Amino acid sequence: MGRPAARPTPAAGDELIAPPEWRSVDLISDLHLQASDVATFDKWQGYLDTSPADAIFILGDLFEVWVGDDAAHDAALASRNDAAGDPDFESICAEVLRRASERRPIYFMHGNRDFLLGADFAGATGMMLLPDPVVLVLQGIRWLLTHGDQLCLDDVDYLRFRAQVRTAEWQSAFLAKPLAERRALGRAMRAESEDRKQTPGRIWADVDAAAARDWLRRADASVLVHGHTHRPGRHDLGDGMERIVLSDWDATAHPPRAQVLCLSGAGAQRVDLS
Repeated sequence: MGRPAARPTPAAGDELIAPPEWRSVDLISDLHLQASDVATFDKWQGYLDTSPADAIFILGDLFEVWVGDDAAHDAALASRNDAAGDPDFESICAEVLRRASERRPIYFMHGNRDFLLGADFAGATGMMLLPDPVVLVLQGIRWLLTHGDQLCLDDVDYLRFRAQVRTAEWQSAFLAKPLAERRALGRAMRAESEDRKQTPGRIWADVDAAAARDWLRRADASVLVHGHTHRPGRHDLGDGMERIVLSDWDATAHPPRAQVLCLSGAGAQRVDLS
């Protein structure tokens, strides 16, 4: 499959209108790729090499943590300058994405773990960045796509944190720190997140149904597709509206998790790759 002549990008109003020749697209999210999880990385790489989709949409949290595009750049330089060294994880992922984007368009929407992934990395890999939310118009059907974190209204602490780290000032200050310091901060944030998960009696916030319905009405869409919550399923929102939740990926889990949501003119079909 050669590189498509035209790759649609979101227009005014945050809509992406698929070319008529697109018959189906794949949606994935929450892979949380990291160097220590080789099995999930291998599953992802194999999927990108074999997917028959006309386009692939990654709805956030492709990476467990992303501390800046220069992580991949510096890793690639190090591997070229040191013949005895192996490429670091970020540069390996960049090469996998670059090869995959030569065969079909790949779109990326920021998640809560990789919101610092920027235009440099996207340009180097051929990925196109998406706003959140965005309406995908495919075969006459309007699908509202989002990572999902903005709709978890009960997660007040996280939303406060999100508002802070999405500002240009915070990001500029963070990215100005040395890469080694940013990597250490990223590890600390991951550890803190894992500690919170172990809190006894903790109830994880889910998408607010009223807010989801409001988003759908504003977008003139009937189906919302999102990730973030790690609770794959389908939810009837009433009034002909529906919410579809993507699966997270973990090839080491029992049973392993690796699902793709395939969208076409016939609707949505979940495909289990595990």
